[in-house]
Amino acid sequence: MRIVIAGGHGQIALRLERLLAARGDEVAGIIRKAEQADDLREAGAEPVVLDLESATVDEVAERLRGADAAVFAAGAGPGSGVARKDTVDKAAAILFADAAVKAGVRRFVVVSSMGADPNRKGDEVFDVYQRAKGEADAYVRGLDALDWTILRPGQLTDDAGTGLVRLEAHTGRGPIPRDDVAAVLAELVDTSATAGLTLELISGPAPVSVAVKSVAGN
Repeated sequence: MRIVIAGGHGQIALRLERLLAARGDEVAGIIRKAEQADDLREAGAEPVVLDLESATVDEVAERLRGADAAVFAAGAGPGSGVARKDTVDKAAAILFADAAVKAGVRRFVVVSSMGADPNRKGDEVFDVYQRAKGEADAYVRGLDALDWTILRPGQLTDDAGTGLVRLEAHTGRGPIPRDDVAAVLAELVDTSATAGLTLELISGPAPVSVAVKSVAGN
């Protein structure tokens, strides 16, 4: 498969690129800064320099053409202010989804956030973030041209992955290593029977492949 990842230099994205490249997929990662390119090459991915905050739908669609799947893993990051929650977490996600439709890429996986809610109240940065993610998710859900799956991980950690997770419509809160999020994403990209599902993810009792198979088609 050819898979294009938005936010290709993110912590989860780099892990995902390594997994996909190791299993023989062709991976491209969209990055904002040219100096990030070597990290992607080291992970086995082709770097594509493009700023999703200023790019047009046509420009992004051009990078997506010929892909079998697209993964939105971009984020403004914890140190960013309110404005970039809207321009990255919301607007860039919507742009990437529209570009996938234009490029004819049906399989579309979103890395969202547990608690994402378009109707969330409040003006704190985290409130704005959760609202932006929720609005982006709602937009993607409305696109019939995409076979979308939305993944909402719990509290992200840098602990070594265990390969054991809980993946359900509602898991309740809990931690999850970024390694295991990447492993689940790699399975989801390959499992179009999870299309139309919004899934929460935390550490749990089931091996990743078993967890994904158990929700597929539900």
